[in-house]
Amino acid sequence: MMKSTALDWRQRLAAYYYLCRFDKPIGTELVFWPTMWALWLAQGGTPDFKIFIVMLLGVVFMRAAGCAINDFADRKVDAHVERTKNRPLATGVISAAEAIWVFLILVFASALLLLFLPIESFYWSFGALALAFIYPFMKRYTHLPQVFLGAAFSWSIPMAYTAVGATPDLTCWLLYFGNLAWTVAYDTQYAITDREYDLKIGVKSTAILFGRYDIQIIALLQGVSLVLIGAALYREDLLLPYAIWPLLLVLLDFIYQLVQTADRDPARCFWAFRHNRWVGLMIFLAIFIALYW
Repeated sequence: MMKSTALDWRQRLAAYYYLCRFDKPIGTELVFWPTMWALWLAQGGTPDFKIFIVMLLGVVFMRAAGCAINDFADRKVDAHVERTKNRPLATGVISAAEAIWVFLILVFASALLLLFLPIESFYWSFGALALAFIYPFMKRYTHLPQVFLGAAFSWSIPMAYTAVGATPDLTCWLLYFGNLAWTVAYDTQYAITDREYDLKIGVKSTAILFGRYDIQIIALLQGVSLVLIGAALYREDLLLPYAIWPLLLVLLDFIYQLVQTADRDPARCFWAFRHNRWVGLMIFLAIFIALYW
């Protein structure tokens, strides 16, 4: 096992790069799109460029921080899972202490961004920090870690509202819980790929909890997310006549995912998880089209 002290600075930077999953931007995309939904809805159009950049950097930094603390929490089990056995902490390339420092530096960088936002965003940021920290440890205590992930990933929605000086209202919370349901759905698809290993090492997930009803519950959660997001647009008088069409495409996409994952093949479930980046984009297009047409 390679020790962190044997690395030169280039190798260490590369290890940090992989620790933060900068080579796998799917997680960042899945947080980015809901943030953009909220920004455009809260602003009623294109937000200020400064706010856009601050929120974008916040998404990147906090997702990377979440990956670092997740790998710290999973450092003793990742080596036993095929998909994660080569992560820097699992192989010993970097130490647990280094992962904690990366997490703290990224959180500090995120905190600096709050200097450019209203004071309300500072207060709401404590929720984001708490969720980002506790989520990785939930899989030891509950079969619902995906719910905590959904809560963490969705926290950028009320943050976006406060960033533009708006108060999180019913529309905001419809988006929040719609995104939470969607996150639980796609992260359960992700968890199905690891279910065999999780059962062996005692890690909990919704994929294990849902059992033989997993695909059906994923479809139900996707339906709930679409209804809640559609309700948010309806409340803002944006659903008809234009936004409904991209949302119907999302519905067709969810049906396609259901068909593709019906046999629970891990590779297809992982494909479906990654495919959700396009769902986020289509929902943003629904909002964009409704606002400008």
